[in-house]
Amino acid sequence: MNAGNPDDGVDAGAQDPLLAWVDRDELPRTLPYPCPYVPGRIARQRGFLAEGLDAERYHDLMDRGFRRSGQLFYAMDCEQCRACVPIRVPVATFAPSRSQRRAWRKNLDIAVAVRRPECDAATFALYRRYLAHQHPGHAGDETEASLRESLYAPVVDTMEMTYSLGDRLVAVSLLDVCSRSVSAVYHFYDPEFADRSLGVFSVLAEIEWCKQIGVPHYYLGYWIEGAETMHYKANYGPHELLRDRRWQPGCADGPRQDA
Repeated sequence: MNAGNPDDGVDAGAQDPLLAWVDRDELPRTLPYPCPYVPGRIARQRGFLAEGLDAERYHDLMDRGFRRSGQLFYAMDCEQCRACVPIRVPVATFAPSRSQRRAWRKNLDIAVAVRRPECDAATFALYRRYLAHQHPGHAGDETEASLRESLYAPVVDTMEMTYSLGDRLVAVSLLDVCSRSVSAVYHFYDPEFADRSLGVFSVLAEIEWCKQIGVPHYYLGYWIEGAETMHYKANYGPHELLRDRRWQPGCADGPRQDA
């Protein structure tokens, strides 16, 4: 079943029961909770759980402002805030900045591979090192089983991109893939190699992979004005922002840094 695409003005919800349910705005809401990105604001989500979903239908959900976390498909539904704006990069027009080109050159010795997701011992060890560096309060709570459940459950068509230096795994990206988009799910890296800007390099490598496989858009999730941890997404461009169910060209936060 072709669910259509909001980009071309087709009412995809009229053709697909799931999308029609979403468009009728009948999804359950969470209770309000403190926003983890902007201090002092209150957040709320609407969404649903699904053990599996066709990747093309998930793309149509992303074009309605949805993301996924494991089996949870959600969109922000904050009563007095619309700061969470989906952002994507049109692959054909992407132009890396000077600093991004430097990050690319710095990592030419990194071997990049694409595979079906494999949560093996090396992956879990890397993830634990990353958590201890980035989120030290949560590192001790994570187990290999919880990692499999949160990031490696086969919910949509997901691929894993690995980054290795010699025989050492130094970074991993999980990507949801369909014919119209590659969506960044999660990225983690070895903090010992933080000076290599592996996060920047991974985005560039994944956009390049989109070109190779003929996928037109790379989705970066939500960009949030005023949220320091989300600011970097505006540096990849030219990019597009989803406003009022339409992808609109523009720079999310003024001129890109180091353009």
